Amino acid sequence: MISISETAQAHFAKLLADQAQQTNIRVFVVNPGTSQAECGVSYCPEDAVEDSDIRLNFNGFDAVVDTESAPFLEEAEIDFVTDKMGTQLTLKAPNAKARKLSDNASLNERVQHMLETEVNPQLANHGGQVSLVEVTAEGIAVLQFGGGCNGWSMIDVTLKEGIEKEMIAKFDEITGVADITEHQAGDHSYY
Repeated sequence: MISISETAQAHFAKLLADQAQQTNIRVFVVNPGTSQAECGVSYCPEDAVEDSDIRLNFNGFDAVVDTESAPFLEEAEIDFVTDKMGTQLTLKAPNAKARKLSDNASLNERVQHMLETEVNPQLANHGGQVSLVEVTAEGIAVLQFGGGCNGWSMIDVTLKEGIEKEMIAKFDEITGVADITEHQAGDHSYY
């Protein structure tokens, strides 16, 4: 699930030596599966470990992960690097914003994953997001926009020239997109 380099393990062991006995580290994701996902590492005293937590054994300590964060930490890497600027602990979690898809994921899951990983990060720049409502029998991906996209004057261009073209190119089963959002212009809209 999580790989921690030897240098990072040594760094954690050194930090944990100054903590109460049996203190471990907790690796977590706040807002997992969203464009606002943030990964973190903190101290985890033994009495803060839940029965449902996953324990990963490393050199001199355990890394504790809650079950909600676990799927979003697949393929995560923690490293401790030294360069001309000093030292730095790095945490890379490529699946934090959207959990990794299984090889047999449904069309709905694959389309929603594309929206979460490719489209929503771009829309987030304008305070917006989009989600999949359904894929019809005719292959139309029915979408719902929110946030700054609701009432946005350029939504038709984004829908047809951006999202629709990307989806049709990526998924043979998709023939088009439709927007069911009741757009209302207001202070929330991006112009």
